[in-house]
Amino acid sequence: MSPLIKKHPAEAAPAGAIAQRRGGGYAVVPRLPSGVITADQLEALARTIRTYGIPIAKLTSGQRISLMGIKAEDVPGVWAALGMGEGRAVKHGMHYVQACPGTSACGYGQQDSLALGAALEERFGGLDLPGKVKVGVSGCPMCCGESYLRDIGLVGRKGGWTVVFGGNAGGRPRVGDELGVGLTAEEALDLIGRALAHYAATAKKGQRTARFMEARGIESLREALGLPPLAQAAGANAG
Repeated sequence: MSPLIKKHPAEAAPAGAIAQRRGGGYAVVPRLPSGVITADQLEALARTIRTYGIPIAKLTSGQRISLMGIKAEDVPGVWAALGMGEGRAVKHGMHYVQACPGTSACGYGQQDSLALGAALEERFGGLDLPGKVKVGVSGCPMCCGESYLRDIGLVGRKGGWTVVFGGNAGGRPRVGDELGVGLTAEEALDLIGRALAHYAATAKKGQRTARFMEARGIESLREALGLPPLAQAAGANAG
């Protein structure tokens, strides 16, 4: 049986585009931090879809919009018409930050997930990392941002933020490990920055954080970050 060819095997995708199934054209994914979109951006999307006859516009699981079926020669014009930054989809690095409404709108929210999501995009969005990194921010323990199944997860509680590392919801799912609890937003950002720096320096190329954690173990990462062993940390938190 011949293997299924999903992408254009002999063509380089235009800059900022993703090759689709053979003959299916290309897709672009505009950047929508934390899934927040303005009226002007919605109008630009609708205008661009009509102008270029884009056949599919789909909401993604990462709170983005993928425009599919674009002709190669139309890709530069589509980006110009959108006037929006590129959401990483094929490169290594931070792909997206998904976030629940948090205290901005949700009655269950205990922390401001949208503000922290925006800060994460701003601080880490351009990092060059060994593999793609997906981030989930939840403003309460109900975890609507799927934080424990993302490379980086944050869960808001009344006492502060919990930082989670190494989760994955793919074909080999993994629940992430907690690195810190009861943190301020700035403390959480600092811890995430140190964890990503260690990951960038020691992981294999293409290795996602879940596989990195399976290979190294949580205690190895905690030691590298100067955090106390799990048993000691659990005792301190219980006290």
